[in-house]
Amino acid sequence: MEHYFLGIDIGTYESRGMLLDENFMVVSDCSVAHTMDNPRPGYFEQDAEEIWWGDFCRLSRMLIEKSGIDPGRIACIGASTLGTDCLPVDGNLKPLRPAILYGIDARATEEIKWLTEYYGEEETRRLFGHPICSGDTATKILWIRNHEPEIYARTCRFLTGSSYITAKLTGRFVIDQFLAKGSFRPLYNEDGSVNEENCELYCRSDQIAECMYSTDIAGTVTAQAARETGLKEGTPVIVGTGDSTSEAISVGLVEAGTAFFQYGSSMFFYYCVDKFVEDYKSPAGNGSIKGGKVFTVPGTFCMGDGTNAAGTLTRWVRDTLYHKELEEERNGGENAYTIMAREAGQIPAGCDGLMMLPYIYGERSPLQDAMASGMLVGLRGNHTRSHINRAALEAVGYTTYQHLLLFTEMGFPPRTIITAGGGTKNAVWMQIICDMLGTSIRIPEHYQCSAYGDAMLAALGCGAISSFVELRDALPLGTYIKPNMENHKLYAQNYEIYRDLYLNNKDIMHKLGGKGREL
Repeated sequence: MEHYFLGIDIGTYESRGMLLDENFMVVSDCSVAHTMDNPRPGYFEQDAEEIWWGDFCRLSRMLIEKSGIDPGRIACIGASTLGTDCLPVDGNLKPLRPAILYGIDARATEEIKWLTEYYGEEETRRLFGHPICSGDTATKILWIRNHEPEIYARTCRFLTGSSYITAKLTGRFVIDQFLAKGSFRPLYNEDGSVNEENCELYCRSDQIAECMYSTDIAGTVTAQAARETGLKEGTPVIVGTGDSTSEAISVGLVEAGTAFFQYGSSMFFYYCVDKFVEDYKSPAGNGSIKGGKVFTVPGTFCMGDGTNAAGTLTRWVRDTLYHKELEEERNGGENAYTIMAREAGQIPAGCDGLMMLPYIYGERSPLQDAMASGMLVGLRGNHTRSHINRAALEAVGYTTYQHLLLFTEMGFPPRTIITAGGGTKNAVWMQIICDMLGTSIRIPEHYQCSAYGDAMLAALGCGAISSFVELRDALPLGTYIKPNMENHKLYAQNYEIYRDLYLNNKDIMHKLGGKGREL
């Protein structure tokens, strides 16, 4: 009897699920859209019960119905969600407030400042591995402790998204060791055990999840979860992980020298290396890179971080400048993003002197500046919305190039560059990225995404795949695109302007940002 592997990913604006057969081909693929709440400037939240668990239940039933398979033939289940969220739940797994989302949520600015002063810079780097930033979940826990003491007092566990989904399925509180050691510092030791001494400042040691490997079997589907999801009671469930890790695995990030850039709502990167790497700050002013940590793949280390805007920047352009096209799309017309891609392709590289900074939600990597803001510079009367549209795509290209420069400065120029995420649907954008980097890039098949990676990790977890090397060899090859080197020369020359626009205007951004928070 043939078996299947189920993977479901909960993203920022969309959740997607897949069923793979024993040849790791997609037999069922379903998606559902949802929203993200922005109740105040710098605050980003989601309803975990309605969106995270609700989407999981909806998708599991949709996949089973669409494929027509017996749920008992699903050999293993894997799930991923947004990576560094913070969700307090009570003893019955009921969320006590909306989930505070990943690094895009910058509400804990004062906690970050206080912690840095409390520990001192040297101790901060030792404990966190980098300057404390909005992506550090411990700061979100401390924010709840400081601002919502009643919720804090009722909290049984502080979970991230994948931990919540796995707990809903199995009743067990677990977290992927890669996610725990990277995003929950300094709450875990290097061996994955809870650091009780460090925890005292944030929460009790029994309020965070047990650390395991993403492919470990966390438990099996409970009777209650089976009723809600349509899955068979007793089906094995792996620990799961963050969405970016799953997507990285889905496209073959399993060996040193491979860099992976994911273009979703944000641009997230993982760079797999063969040794531990310390934090790095560029003497040339190109920003900084967080040090590496033990990766999901045994024997490797990984540098990883993300920007705060990529798809959210193009979405802002669409919602601001393409009202008519968006309305026509809602009425059955052409997709607004398709029109935007076509228009951007008609504008030359460099946008006729127009440049944008992409920091409309502050910035994580490589600036680690929650008060950074977007800029549109060089605007003249001959520029159109198409120029602004392309400038947004180039802005994300410049920040990608900025990361490549940092890798090279560190002595780790990548041998292979892979891109993935919803942004790869935009061929114009991917060519801009390729031209920026000045090297060939590989674009996986459209179905290689976080949900696909979840299903592949589930196959590895239950023994259908014996190793990560075997997993990589089972993946499709995808396609390669080559750079236009004339465009690369132009972008390389303009990069210093891009970099210096932030460096020269940082103080002004901070002053204006403070005014914005007062509104």
